Order: sequence, then C-alpha cells, then structure tokens
Amino acid sequence: MSDRIEKTIDLNAPIERVWRAVSDHKEFGAWFKVDLEAPFAVGQEARGQITHPGYEHVTWKAKVTAIEPPRRLAFTWHPYGVDPDVDYDQEEPTLVEFLLAPNGAGTRLTVVESGFDKVPARRREEAFRMNDGGWTQQVQNIKAHVES
Repeated sequence: MSDRIEKTIDLNAPIERVWRAVSDHKEFGAWFKVDLEAPFAVGQEARGQITHPGYEHVTWKAKVTAIEPPRRLAFTWHPYGVDPDVDYDQEEPTLVEFLLAPNGAGTRLTVVESGFDKVPARRREEAFRMNDGGWTQQVQNIKAHVES
C-alpha cells in the first residue's frame, strides 16, 4: 500500500475560477458536501457538518496549513474519521494538498493526500481505500462545480 493518494484532473475553467472553488469555504462546501462554519485561515481549524448522505453525523475538521493563491491550499486532517466514538485527535493527521497549474485555457488540478504510514495500523488500509475512492469522486465533483 502506498503512503499517498494522488488524483489529477484537467478542468475547463481558468485557474482563478478553480482557486475560488478550492479556497472559498462556501464554494468548497458546495462541491465537497460540507457546511463549513468560517473561511479558511492558515493555522486555524476549519470545521463543519458533512452534508453527504450517510455521513451527516460526521463533523468535518481540518487544520489549514497553507493558502498560496492561486496555486496551493493545504490542510491536515484525520482520514476517514467517521466513527463518533473515536477521538481521532490522538492520531497523526495526513496532509491534503490542492495543487493548481494553468493548462492552456483551463487548469490542471492535482489533489495529494500523504502520510498514511502514520495512520494507526488497525485502520490504515480502510482509511486509504475509502479516501482513494473519495478523492476520485471529489475531483469529479469539483469538475462539475467549476464547469457548470
């Protein structure tokens, strides 16, 4: 099993449009399906309620580590932290990076999540598998969001 997930997608939208979809908490929430409480800020925790059917019981939490317009937004979180009876704050988080690059008139978006080797062994494989599938869907969600 790899330590990282990487998904790349070419979007038919200028980099400024994709950057807004990634960095504006309301737009991020629309395609990611989370109702975020406040704008992203480096060093701050971003949180909100998941709105994706079946996961409404989950509070989404991430610590924003970088906002570098219009090329990179990064945060740490606890992958597939969906069990309300588990305190994931005791675990090492993974790093999620949204990397944007101009691609003709559009944008190439790469999403990288790394650090799975730090996830406790008892849940590492499931967290990797679920997030691998999750990122596959999320890059399609942002494509639909910015190209509509």
